[in-house]
Amino acid sequence: MIAVSGQTVPESIAPPADLTRGAITMSEENKNAGEGQWWRRWRRRFSWAAIAGAIGLVLVTLAANVVVRMVARPFLYVLAADVTAPIAIVPGASVHRDGSPSPQLAERLSAALGLARAGRVQRILVSGARNGAYDEAGPMRRWLTQRGLHPSAVVDDHAGFRTLDTMERAARVYDVRRAVVCTQSFHLPRAVFLARRAGIDAVGLASDGASPGGSAGDSVRESLADLMAVIDSYVLRRQPRDPGPRVPRLDAGTRGAGG
Repeated sequence: MIAVSGQTVPESIAPPADLTRGAITMSEENKNAGEGQWWRRWRRRFSWAAIAGAIGLVLVTLAANVVVRMVARPFLYVLAADVTAPIAIVPGASVHRDGSPSPQLAERLSAALGLARAGRVQRILVSGARNGAYDEAGPMRRWLTQRGLHPSAVVDDHAGFRTLDTMERAARVYDVRRAVVCTQSFHLPRAVFLARRAGIDAVGLASDGASPGGSAGDSVRESLADLMAVIDSYVLRRQPRDPGPRVPRLDAGTRGAGG
């Protein structure tokens, strides 16, 4: 006698042991096959969702690039003779450990200095991040004054953590109303876009002139930064990290920029 399905039956009518094991094996194979099909379906759906998400991100980024450039394009220049305003704004960039500006930052400062020497701006607002011992605006000021610019013609903003902070603080804290933004051509559309969104009647001067030297990496990063600029401006309406107290207008009663 053997037990089958909880009941004892004679061996003569019990199913063969091989048949029982085969049925169990088939059941397990069917279960595994079902799990495999579920996993494949889920993976296909995830793959299609990832592809759709990537395409959507690309399209949204392209749309943001178009918006930024449409707003900024009429106000972008490559010749210093084409621009004039009371204030030049120089967004910060990296500074070396010895306190000297990086080549990219020195190029921006050089463009602003040229405007000041030509009498096309009266003062220069240098704006950069400060974090502990690291400071951008201080070395920017020093670079300009060492080249003959009067100290009173330079205003340093140490809370320019992002381009958005630089422009919003220029408008809110320093009451800048008209300005020339000096930066590289790959960065210029976004900088002017954010300046104008902040309420500044801004134009942009490409510090690298008619021969931009930005890399492919700069272009990719700037495309994503354009997307964030549009989201920050139109969706989140993001405020500067440090709104700061308002100071007297920079272009009120300014003296010449020369020494």
